[in-house]
Amino acid sequence: MENLTQKIVIVGGGTAGWMTAAALTTALRDKYHIQLIESDEIGIVGVGEATIPMIKLFNKTVGIDENDFLKETQGTFKLGIEFVNWGKLGDRYLHGFGGIGKDLGAAKFEHYWHKMRSLGKAGGLNEYSVVHMAAKANKFMPPVSDVPNSPLAEINYAYHFDATLYAKYLSKICQQRGVVRKEGRIVHVSQREADGYIDAVVLADGTRIEGDLFVDCTGFPGLLIEETLKTGYEDWSHWLPCDRAWAVPCEPSATLLPHTRSTAHRAGWQWRIPLQNRIGNGHVYCSREISDDEAAATLLANLDGKPLAEPRMIKFVTGMRKKAWNKNVIAIGLSGGFIEPLESTSIHLIQTAVAQLVEFFPGKEFIPTEVEEYNRLSRFHFETIRNFIILHYHLNQRTDSKFWIDCANMSVPDMLTHKMDLFRARGRTTRFDGELFSEIGWLQILLGQNLVPQSYNPLVDMVSEEGIAEYMDGIRSVIANCIDVMPDHAQYIANHCAAVNR
Repeated sequence: MENLTQKIVIVGGGTAGWMTAAALTTALRDKYHIQLIESDEIGIVGVGEATIPMIKLFNKTVGIDENDFLKETQGTFKLGIEFVNWGKLGDRYLHGFGGIGKDLGAAKFEHYWHKMRSLGKAGGLNEYSVVHMAAKANKFMPPVSDVPNSPLAEINYAYHFDATLYAKYLSKICQQRGVVRKEGRIVHVSQREADGYIDAVVLADGTRIEGDLFVDCTGFPGLLIEETLKTGYEDWSHWLPCDRAWAVPCEPSATLLPHTRSTAHRAGWQWRIPLQNRIGNGHVYCSREISDDEAAATLLANLDGKPLAEPRMIKFVTGMRKKAWNKNVIAIGLSGGFIEPLESTSIHLIQTAVAQLVEFFPGKEFIPTEVEEYNRLSRFHFETIRNFIILHYHLNQRTDSKFWIDCANMSVPDMLTHKMDLFRARGRTTRFDGELFSEIGWLQILLGQNLVPQSYNPLVDMVSEEGIAEYMDGIRSVIANCIDVMPDHAQYIANHCAAVNR
Protein backbone atom coordinates (compact mmCIF):
# COMPACT_ATOMS: atom_id res chain seq x y z
CA MET A 1 0.00 0.00 0.00
CA GLU A 2 2.95 2.37 0.45
CA ASN A 3 3.10 2.92 -3.33
CA LEU A 4 -0.58 3.77 -3.67
CA THR A 5 -2.24 7.15 -3.72
CA GLN A 6 -3.68 7.32 -0.20
CA LYS A 7 -6.03 10.29 -0.05
CA ILE A 8 -8.51 11.19 -2.78
CA VAL A 9 -10.35 14.48 -2.49
CA ILE A 10 -13.35 15.14 -4.73
CA VAL A 11 -14.08 18.85 -4.80
CA GLY A 12 -17.72 19.47 -5.69
CA GLY A 13 -20.79 17.25 -5.49
CA GLY A 14 -23.66 17.14 -7.94
CA THR A 15 -23.87 14.46 -10.59
CA ALA A 16 -20.16 14.59 -11.48
CA GLY A 17 -18.88 14.44 -7.91
CA TRP A 18 -21.10 11.65 -6.71
CA MET A 19 -20.76 9.55 -9.89
CA THR A 20 -16.99 9.80 -9.39
CA ALA A 21 -17.32 8.78 -5.75
CA ALA A 22 -19.61 5.85 -6.62
CA ALA A 23 -17.23 4.53 -9.27
CA LEU A 24 -14.16 4.88 -7.06
CA THR A 25 -15.75 3.15 -4.08
CA THR A 26 -16.70 0.30 -6.40
CA ALA A 27 -13.25 -0.02 -7.96
CA LEU A 28 -11.10 0.73 -4.92
CA ARG A 29 -13.32 -0.75 -2.21
CA ASP A 30 -12.13 0.29 1.26
CA LYS A 31 -8.42 0.56 0.46
CA TYR A 32 -8.47 4.33 -0.04
CA HIS A 33 -9.66 7.33 1.92
CA ILE A 34 -12.16 9.23 -0.24
CA GLN A 35 -13.49 12.58 0.86
CA LEU A 36 -15.99 14.75 -1.02
CA ILE A 37 -16.40 18.46 -0.36
CA GLU A 38 -19.54 20.26 -1.44
CA SER A 39 -21.14 23.52 -0.47
CA ASP A 40 -24.85 24.01 0.05
CA GLU A 41 -24.26 27.63 -1.01
CA ILE A 42 -23.33 26.60 -4.56
CA GLY A 43 -26.18 25.52 -6.82
CA ILE A 44 -26.16 22.64 -9.29
CA VAL A 45 -26.54 23.37 -13.02
CA GLY A 46 -28.79 20.33 -13.41
CA VAL A 47 -29.30 20.17 -17.20
CA GLY A 48 -28.35 16.51 -17.47
CA GLU A 49 -31.72 14.84 -17.09
CA ALA A 50 -31.59 12.81 -20.30
CA THR A 51 -29.04 10.06 -20.89
CA ILE A 52 -27.86 7.52 -23.44
CA PRO A 53 -27.82 3.71 -23.01
CA MET A 54 -24.31 3.47 -21.50
CA ILE A 55 -25.72 4.84 -18.22
CA LYS A 56 -27.20 1.37 -17.65
CA LEU A 57 -23.68 -0.07 -17.53
CA PHE A 58 -22.57 2.54 -14.98
CA ASN A 59 -25.54 1.90 -12.72
CA LYS A 60 -25.05 -1.86 -12.93
CA THR A 61 -21.33 -1.56 -12.22
CA VAL A 62 -21.84 0.47 -9.05
CA GLY A 63 -24.61 -1.86 -7.87
CA ILE A 64 -27.77 0.17 -8.51
CA ASP A 65 -31.13 -1.56 -8.91
CA GLU A 66 -32.94 -0.11 -11.92
CA ASN A 67 -36.43 0.08 -10.49
CA ASP A 68 -35.26 1.48 -7.15
CA PHE A 69 -33.19 4.13 -8.93
CA LEU A 70 -36.13 5.19 -11.12
CA LYS A 71 -38.47 5.41 -8.13
CA GLU A 72 -36.00 7.66 -6.29
CA THR A 73 -35.28 9.98 -9.23
CA GLN A 74 -38.75 10.37 -10.82
CA GLY A 75 -37.27 8.48 -13.74
CA THR A 76 -38.77 7.37 -17.04
CA PHE A 77 -37.45 5.38 -19.99
CA LYS A 78 -35.91 6.82 -23.12
CA LEU A 79 -35.86 5.10 -26.51
CA GLY A 80 -34.25 7.97 -28.40
CA ILE A 81 -34.41 11.65 -29.29
CA GLU A 82 -37.01 13.12 -31.61
CA PHE A 83 -35.79 16.05 -33.74
CA VAL A 84 -38.33 18.57 -34.98
CA ASN A 85 -37.63 21.33 -37.56
CA TRP A 86 -33.90 20.53 -37.73
CA GLY A 87 -33.48 19.82 -41.46
CA LYS A 88 -36.32 21.98 -42.73
CA LEU A 89 -39.32 23.50 -41.02
CA GLY A 90 -41.88 20.72 -40.59
CA ASP A 91 -39.32 17.89 -40.59
CA ARG A 92 -39.49 15.29 -37.84
CA TYR A 93 -37.33 12.23 -37.23
CA LEU A 94 -36.05 10.05 -34.38
CA HIS A 95 -32.52 9.16 -33.42
CA GLY A 96 -33.42 5.87 -31.81
CA PHE A 97 -31.29 3.51 -29.75
CA GLY A 98 -30.60 0.02 -31.04
CA GLY A 99 -30.42 -1.51 -34.48
CA ILE A 100 -32.45 -1.03 -37.63
CA GLY A 101 -33.49 -3.99 -39.78
CA LYS A 102 -31.37 -7.10 -40.22
CA ASP A 103 -28.34 -7.42 -42.48
CA LEU A 104 -28.87 -9.52 -45.59
CA GLY A 105 -26.05 -11.22 -47.41
CA ALA A 106 -22.83 -9.25 -47.78
CA ALA A 107 -24.22 -5.75 -47.20
CA LYS A 108 -25.77 -3.95 -44.26
CA PHE A 109 -29.53 -3.59 -44.11
CA GLU A 110 -29.56 0.13 -44.80
CA HIS A 111 -27.97 -0.36 -48.23
CA TYR A 112 -30.85 -2.57 -49.32
CA TRP A 113 -33.15 0.09 -47.94
CA HIS A 114 -31.27 2.85 -49.84
CA LYS A 115 -31.83 0.96 -53.10
CA MET A 116 -35.49 0.20 -52.50
CA ARG A 117 -36.17 3.73 -51.30
CA SER A 118 -34.68 5.12 -54.53
CA LEU A 119 -37.13 2.90 -56.40
CA GLY A 120 -40.08 3.99 -54.26
CA LYS A 121 -40.46 0.48 -52.85
CA ALA A 122 -39.53 0.96 -49.19
CA GLY A 123 -41.25 2.38 -46.16
CA GLY A 124 -39.66 4.92 -43.86
CA LEU A 125 -36.49 3.78 -42.11
CA ASN A 126 -38.32 3.91 -38.79
CA GLU A 127 -40.67 1.11 -39.88
CA TYR A 128 -37.79 -1.37 -39.66
CA SER A 129 -36.83 -0.55 -36.06
CA VAL A 130 -38.65 -1.86 -33.00
CA VAL A 131 -37.37 1.07 -30.94
CA HIS A 132 -38.61 3.65 -33.46
CA MET A 133 -42.05 2.12 -33.69
CA ALA A 134 -42.33 1.68 -29.92
CA ALA A 135 -41.46 5.35 -29.41
CA LYS A 136 -44.08 6.34 -31.97
CA ALA A 137 -46.70 4.25 -30.15
CA ASN A 138 -45.62 5.45 -26.65
CA LYS A 139 -44.79 1.89 -25.65
CA PHE A 140 -41.92 0.41 -23.67
CA MET A 141 -40.53 -2.81 -22.29
CA PRO A 142 -36.97 -3.98 -21.57
CA PRO A 143 -35.42 -6.58 -23.89
CA VAL A 144 -36.72 -10.12 -23.57
CA SER A 145 -33.88 -12.61 -23.24
CA ASP A 146 -35.84 -15.78 -23.98
CA VAL A 147 -36.65 -14.85 -27.59
CA PRO A 148 -33.16 -14.29 -29.05
CA ASN A 149 -34.27 -14.05 -32.69
CA SER A 150 -37.00 -11.50 -32.03
CA PRO A 151 -36.67 -7.71 -32.24
CA LEU A 152 -37.96 -7.74 -28.64
CA ALA A 153 -34.54 -9.08 -27.62
CA GLU A 154 -32.82 -6.07 -29.18
CA ILE A 155 -34.59 -3.21 -27.42
CA ASN A 156 -32.08 -0.65 -26.18
CA TYR A 157 -32.88 2.29 -23.95
CA ALA A 158 -31.66 4.94 -21.56
CA TYR A 159 -33.37 7.09 -18.91
CA HIS A 160 -34.80 10.48 -18.13
CA PHE A 161 -34.35 11.43 -14.47
CA ASP A 162 -33.97 14.34 -12.06
CA ALA A 163 -30.20 14.89 -11.92
CA THR A 164 -30.37 16.51 -8.48
CA LEU A 165 -32.22 13.50 -7.06
CA TYR A 166 -29.72 11.19 -8.77
CA ALA A 167 -26.85 12.97 -7.02
CA LYS A 168 -28.63 12.62 -3.67
CA TYR A 169 -29.30 8.95 -4.37
CA LEU A 170 -25.62 8.31 -5.16
CA SER A 171 -24.57 10.39 -2.14
CA LYS A 172 -26.47 8.12 0.20
CA ILE A 173 -24.92 5.00 -1.34
CA CYS A 174 -21.39 6.44 -1.27
CA GLN A 175 -21.57 7.56 2.35
CA GLN A 176 -22.78 4.10 3.33
CA ARG A 177 -19.63 2.77 1.63
CA GLY A 178 -17.35 5.06 3.61
CA VAL A 179 -17.02 8.24 1.56
CA VAL A 180 -16.65 11.18 3.94
CA ARG A 181 -18.80 14.14 2.96
CA LYS A 182 -17.69 17.54 4.15
CA GLU A 183 -19.98 20.52 3.70
CA GLY A 184 -18.17 23.81 3.22
CA ARG A 185 -16.96 26.48 0.86
CA ILE A 186 -13.32 26.45 -0.23
CA VAL A 187 -11.56 29.77 0.39
CA HIS A 188 -7.95 28.79 -0.32
CA VAL A 189 -6.09 26.21 -2.41
CA SER A 190 -2.61 25.30 -1.19
CA GLN A 191 0.11 24.32 -3.67
CA ARG A 192 3.51 22.78 -3.15
CA GLU A 193 6.28 25.24 -3.89
CA ALA A 194 8.46 22.67 -5.63
CA ASP A 195 6.11 21.62 -8.44
CA GLY A 196 2.79 23.45 -8.08
CA TYR A 197 0.88 20.30 -7.17
CA ILE A 198 -2.10 20.90 -4.93
CA ASP A 199 -1.57 19.55 -1.43
CA ALA A 200 -4.65 20.85 0.39
CA VAL A 201 -7.79 22.95 0.24
CA VAL A 202 -8.91 25.18 3.08
CA LEU A 203 -12.58 25.72 3.95
CA ALA A 204 -14.28 28.87 5.22
CA ASP A 205 -14.37 27.42 8.74
CA GLY A 206 -10.59 26.94 8.69
CA THR A 207 -10.61 23.19 8.06
CA ARG A 208 -7.60 22.08 6.02
CA ILE A 209 -8.18 19.00 3.87
CA GLU A 210 -5.06 17.39 2.44
CA GLY A 211 -4.94 15.00 -0.47
CA ASP A 212 -2.73 13.17 -2.96
CA LEU A 213 -5.19 13.22 -5.88
CA PHE A 214 -7.83 15.90 -6.38
CA VAL A 215 -10.86 15.51 -8.64
CA ASP A 216 -12.31 18.84 -9.73
CA CYS A 217 -16.10 18.65 -10.01
CA THR A 218 -16.72 22.34 -9.35
CA GLY A 219 -18.60 23.04 -12.59
CA PHE A 220 -17.93 25.76 -15.14
CA PRO A 221 -15.47 27.81 -12.98
CA GLY A 222 -13.06 24.89 -12.52
CA LEU A 223 -11.81 25.96 -9.10
CA LEU A 224 -8.76 23.71 -9.18
CA ILE A 225 -8.13 22.93 -12.85
CA GLU A 226 -8.55 26.52 -14.06
CA GLU A 227 -8.69 29.10 -11.29
CA THR A 228 -5.71 27.53 -9.53
CA LEU A 229 -3.68 25.71 -12.21
CA LYS A 230 -4.54 28.04 -15.15
CA THR A 231 -4.90 25.09 -17.51
CA GLY A 232 -6.68 26.99 -20.29
CA TYR A 233 -9.89 26.45 -22.21
CA GLU A 234 -10.43 25.66 -25.89
CA ASP A 235 -13.42 27.57 -27.28
CA TRP A 236 -15.54 25.83 -29.94
CA SER A 237 -18.23 28.48 -30.27
CA HIS A 238 -17.24 29.14 -33.90
CA TRP A 239 -18.77 25.72 -34.64
CA LEU A 240 -21.41 25.63 -31.93
CA PRO A 241 -22.50 29.25 -31.45
CA CYS A 242 -25.23 28.72 -28.83
CA ASP A 243 -24.01 30.19 -25.54
CA ARG A 244 -27.02 30.40 -23.23
CA ALA A 245 -30.04 28.43 -22.11
CA TRP A 246 -33.21 29.12 -20.20
CA ALA A 247 -34.45 26.14 -18.19
CA VAL A 248 -37.86 25.63 -16.57
CA PRO A 249 -39.97 22.67 -15.41
CA CYS A 250 -43.66 22.45 -16.23
CA GLU A 251 -46.60 20.27 -15.33
CA PRO A 252 -46.64 16.80 -16.90
CA SER A 253 -48.82 16.07 -19.90
CA ALA A 254 -51.42 13.33 -20.17
CA THR A 255 -49.17 11.17 -22.35
CA LEU A 256 -45.82 10.04 -20.93
CA LEU A 257 -43.55 9.90 -23.96
CA PRO A 258 -40.66 7.39 -23.94
CA HIS A 259 -38.28 9.76 -25.70
CA THR A 260 -36.65 13.17 -25.48
CA ARG A 261 -37.71 15.86 -27.93
CA SER A 262 -35.55 18.57 -29.46
CA THR A 263 -37.37 21.29 -31.39
CA ALA A 264 -35.32 23.75 -33.42
CA HIS A 265 -36.31 27.43 -33.11
CA ARG A 266 -35.12 30.56 -34.90
CA ALA A 267 -31.74 30.78 -33.14
CA GLY A 268 -31.39 27.54 -31.24
CA TRP A 269 -33.49 24.67 -29.96
CA GLN A 270 -35.73 23.56 -27.11
CA TRP A 271 -35.46 20.38 -25.09
CA ARG A 272 -38.38 18.44 -23.63
CA ILE A 273 -37.58 15.74 -21.07
CA PRO A 274 -40.56 13.88 -19.54
CA LEU A 275 -40.23 12.75 -15.92
CA GLN A 276 -42.88 11.10 -13.77
CA ASN A 277 -43.76 14.29 -11.90
CA ARG A 278 -42.93 17.03 -14.41
CA ILE A 279 -41.47 17.86 -17.80
CA GLY A 280 -38.01 19.40 -17.95
CA ASN A 281 -37.75 22.14 -20.61
CA GLY A 282 -35.03 24.40 -21.84
CA HIS A 283 -34.21 26.73 -24.71
CA VAL A 284 -30.59 26.66 -25.88
CA TYR A 285 -29.84 29.72 -28.01
CA CYS A 286 -27.26 32.06 -29.51
CA SER A 287 -27.36 35.39 -27.68
CA ARG A 288 -25.95 37.19 -30.72
CA GLU A 289 -29.05 36.29 -32.73
CA ILE A 290 -31.85 36.59 -30.19
CA SER A 291 -32.37 38.55 -26.99
CA ASP A 292 -32.65 36.88 -23.61
CA ASP A 293 -36.23 38.11 -23.24
CA GLU A 294 -37.29 36.73 -26.62
CA ALA A 295 -35.58 33.43 -25.88
CA ALA A 296 -37.41 33.12 -22.56
CA ALA A 297 -40.72 34.02 -24.20
CA THR A 298 -40.17 31.37 -26.88
CA LEU A 299 -39.57 28.76 -24.22
CA LEU A 300 -42.63 29.67 -22.17
CA ALA A 301 -44.84 29.77 -25.27
CA ASN A 302 -43.95 26.18 -26.14
CA LEU A 303 -44.58 24.33 -22.88
CA ASP A 304 -47.02 21.45 -22.46
CA GLY A 305 -48.36 22.75 -19.17
CA LYS A 306 -48.11 25.41 -16.48
CA PRO A 307 -44.55 26.39 -15.47
CA LEU A 308 -43.61 25.10 -12.01
CA ALA A 309 -40.87 27.71 -11.40
CA GLU A 310 -39.36 30.83 -12.85
CA PRO A 311 -37.06 30.23 -15.84
CA ARG A 312 -33.38 29.96 -14.85
CA MET A 313 -30.59 31.16 -17.13
CA ILE A 314 -27.42 29.16 -17.76
CA LYS A 315 -24.48 30.78 -19.56
CA PHE A 316 -21.79 28.62 -21.15
CA VAL A 317 -19.04 28.44 -23.73
CA THR A 318 -18.88 25.20 -25.68
CA GLY A 319 -15.42 23.69 -25.53
CA MET A 320 -13.01 21.81 -23.29
CA ARG A 321 -10.03 22.30 -21.01
CA LYS A 322 -6.72 22.05 -22.79
CA LYS A 323 -5.88 19.32 -20.29
CA ALA A 324 -8.38 17.24 -18.35
CA TRP A 325 -5.54 16.01 -16.12
CA ASN A 326 -3.05 18.63 -14.97
CA LYS A 327 -0.50 17.85 -12.24
CA ASN A 328 -2.49 15.99 -9.56
CA VAL A 329 -5.90 17.37 -10.58
CA ILE A 330 -8.41 15.63 -12.86
CA ALA A 331 -11.39 17.66 -14.09
CA ILE A 332 -14.63 15.71 -14.43
CA GLY A 333 -17.98 17.10 -15.53
CA LEU A 334 -18.47 20.74 -16.45
CA SER A 335 -15.07 21.67 -15.02
CA GLY A 336 -13.54 19.63 -17.85
CA GLY A 337 -15.66 21.01 -20.67
CA PHE A 338 -19.15 21.49 -22.00
CA ILE A 339 -21.02 20.30 -25.07
CA GLU A 340 -24.64 21.37 -25.23
CA PRO A 341 -27.08 18.58 -24.32
CA LEU A 342 -28.47 18.06 -27.82
CA GLU A 343 -27.59 14.34 -27.81
CA SER A 344 -27.68 13.89 -24.02
CA THR A 345 -23.93 13.34 -23.69
CA SER A 346 -23.13 15.39 -20.56
CA ILE A 347 -23.58 12.55 -18.09
CA HIS A 348 -21.91 10.13 -20.49
CA LEU A 349 -18.80 12.32 -20.55
CA ILE A 350 -18.72 12.11 -16.76
CA GLN A 351 -19.03 8.34 -16.99
CA THR A 352 -16.23 8.14 -19.57
CA ALA A 353 -13.92 10.35 -17.52
CA VAL A 354 -14.52 8.26 -14.39
CA ALA A 355 -13.84 5.04 -16.30
CA GLN A 356 -10.57 6.53 -17.59
CA LEU A 357 -9.63 7.58 -14.06
CA VAL A 358 -10.04 4.01 -12.86
CA GLU A 359 -8.07 2.69 -15.85
CA PHE A 360 -5.18 5.13 -15.35
CA PHE A 361 -5.39 5.40 -11.58
CA PRO A 362 -2.04 6.73 -10.34
CA GLY A 363 0.24 5.50 -7.61
CA LYS A 364 2.31 7.86 -5.50
CA GLU A 365 4.19 8.82 -8.64
CA PHE A 366 2.31 10.52 -11.50
CA ILE A 367 3.76 9.09 -14.72
CA PRO A 368 3.73 11.68 -17.55
CA THR A 369 2.97 9.18 -20.32
CA GLU A 370 -0.13 7.98 -18.47
CA VAL A 371 -1.30 11.55 -17.95
CA GLU A 372 -0.73 12.26 -21.64
CA GLU A 373 -2.74 9.21 -22.67
CA TYR A 374 -5.60 10.16 -20.36
CA ASN A 375 -5.66 13.63 -21.91
CA ARG A 376 -5.47 12.22 -25.44
CA LEU A 377 -8.47 9.98 -24.82
CA SER A 378 -10.40 12.82 -23.19
CA ARG A 379 -9.83 15.00 -26.22
CA PHE A 380 -10.86 12.20 -28.56
CA HIS A 381 -14.17 11.71 -26.76
CA PHE A 382 -14.94 15.42 -26.64
CA GLU A 383 -13.97 16.08 -30.26
CA THR A 384 -15.87 13.15 -31.77
CA ILE A 385 -19.02 14.05 -29.83
CA ARG A 386 -18.53 17.68 -30.85
CA ASN A 387 -18.39 16.68 -34.51
CA PHE A 388 -21.63 14.71 -34.18
CA ILE A 389 -23.36 17.73 -32.66
CA ILE A 390 -22.00 20.06 -35.36
CA LEU A 391 -23.55 17.75 -37.97
CA HIS A 392 -27.07 18.60 -36.72
CA TYR A 393 -26.49 22.32 -37.18
CA HIS A 394 -24.46 22.28 -40.36
CA LEU A 395 -26.55 19.87 -42.39
CA ASN A 396 -29.71 21.97 -42.51
CA GLN A 397 -31.73 23.50 -45.33
CA ARG A 398 -33.50 26.22 -43.35
CA THR A 399 -33.58 29.73 -44.81
CA ASP A 400 -35.84 31.40 -42.24
CA SER A 401 -33.07 32.96 -40.12
CA LYS A 402 -29.48 34.14 -40.33
CA PHE A 403 -28.55 31.66 -37.60
CA TRP A 404 -29.41 28.58 -39.66
CA ILE A 405 -28.02 29.99 -42.88
CA ASP A 406 -24.70 30.71 -41.15
CA CYS A 407 -24.61 27.21 -39.69
CA ALA A 408 -25.16 25.66 -43.12
CA ASN A 409 -22.37 27.75 -44.65
CA MET A 410 -19.73 27.38 -41.94
CA SER A 411 -16.54 25.37 -42.36
CA VAL A 412 -16.54 22.18 -40.32
CA PRO A 413 -13.80 19.82 -39.03
CA ASP A 414 -12.18 17.67 -41.71
CA MET A 415 -13.29 14.43 -40.05
CA LEU A 416 -16.92 15.53 -40.30
CA THR A 417 -16.53 16.55 -43.94
CA HIS A 418 -15.07 13.11 -44.66
CA LYS A 419 -18.01 11.37 -43.01
CA MET A 420 -20.55 13.39 -44.98
CA ASP A 421 -18.70 12.79 -48.27
CA LEU A 422 -18.49 9.06 -47.58
CA PHE A 423 -22.23 8.88 -46.93
CA ARG A 424 -23.16 11.11 -49.86
CA ALA A 425 -21.41 8.80 -52.34
CA ARG A 426 -22.77 5.35 -51.45
CA GLY A 427 -24.53 5.69 -48.11
CA ARG A 428 -21.56 4.35 -46.15
CA THR A 429 -21.06 5.18 -42.49
CA THR A 430 -18.00 4.41 -40.39
CA ARG A 431 -17.00 4.51 -36.75
CA PHE A 432 -13.58 5.92 -35.96
CA ASP A 433 -11.54 4.18 -33.24
CA GLY A 434 -14.44 3.36 -30.94
CA GLU A 435 -16.05 6.81 -30.96
CA LEU A 436 -19.29 7.10 -29.01
CA PHE A 437 -21.86 7.24 -31.79
CA SER A 438 -22.21 4.14 -33.92
CA GLU A 439 -22.76 3.80 -37.65
CA ILE A 440 -26.51 3.50 -36.99
CA GLY A 441 -26.45 6.78 -35.07
CA TRP A 442 -24.71 8.59 -37.92
CA LEU A 443 -27.09 7.00 -40.42
CA GLN A 444 -30.17 8.33 -38.63
CA ILE A 445 -28.88 11.90 -38.34
CA LEU A 446 -27.50 12.07 -41.89
CA LEU A 447 -30.80 10.85 -43.32
CA GLY A 448 -32.88 12.86 -40.88
CA GLN A 449 -31.05 16.01 -41.96
CA ASN A 450 -31.94 15.14 -45.59
CA LEU A 451 -28.60 13.98 -46.95
CA VAL A 452 -29.62 11.35 -49.53
CA PRO A 453 -26.89 9.02 -50.86
CA GLN A 454 -26.27 9.08 -54.59
CA SER A 455 -25.93 5.30 -54.67
CA TYR A 456 -25.53 2.25 -52.41
CA ASN A 457 -23.20 -0.66 -51.77
CA PRO A 458 -23.01 -2.47 -55.15
CA LEU A 459 -23.14 -5.86 -53.40
CA VAL A 460 -26.85 -5.18 -52.86
CA ASP A 461 -27.43 -6.02 -56.51
CA MET A 462 -26.52 -9.63 -55.80
CA VAL A 463 -30.06 -10.01 -54.41
CA SER A 464 -33.10 -9.53 -56.64
CA GLU A 465 -35.50 -6.65 -56.03
CA GLU A 466 -38.22 -9.17 -55.32
CA GLY A 467 -36.05 -10.90 -52.75
CA ILE A 468 -35.17 -7.64 -51.03
CA ALA A 469 -38.79 -6.50 -50.97
CA GLU A 470 -39.96 -9.79 -49.46
CA TYR A 471 -37.22 -9.67 -46.84
CA MET A 472 -37.96 -6.06 -45.86
CA ASP A 473 -41.72 -6.67 -45.73
CA GLY A 474 -41.06 -9.57 -43.36
CA ILE A 475 -39.04 -7.36 -41.01
CA ARG A 476 -41.71 -4.68 -41.00
CA SER A 477 -44.42 -7.23 -40.26
CA VAL A 478 -42.52 -8.83 -37.37
CA ILE A 479 -41.86 -5.43 -35.79
CA ALA A 480 -45.53 -4.48 -36.04
CA ASN A 481 -46.43 -7.69 -34.21
CA CYS A 482 -43.87 -6.89 -31.50
CA ILE A 483 -45.33 -3.44 -30.94
CA ASP A 484 -48.77 -4.98 -30.46
CA VAL A 485 -47.59 -6.97 -27.42
CA MET A 486 -45.61 -4.16 -25.77
CA PRO A 487 -47.20 -2.32 -22.81
CA ASP A 488 -47.81 1.41 -22.66
CA HIS A 489 -44.82 3.34 -21.30
CA ALA A 490 -46.78 4.93 -18.45
CA GLN A 491 -48.37 1.61 -17.55
CA TYR A 492 -44.99 -0.14 -17.43
CA ILE A 493 -43.70 2.50 -15.02
CA ALA A 494 -46.84 2.26 -12.87
CA ASN A 495 -46.35 -1.50 -12.61
CA HIS A 496 -42.60 -1.54 -11.90
CA CYS A 497 -41.02 1.74 -10.80
CA ALA A 498 -43.58 4.41 -9.92
CA ALA A 499 -42.14 7.15 -7.72
CA VAL A 500 -43.58 7.37 -4.21
CA ASN A 501 -43.94 11.14 -4.27
CA ARG A 502 -45.30 12.28 -7.62
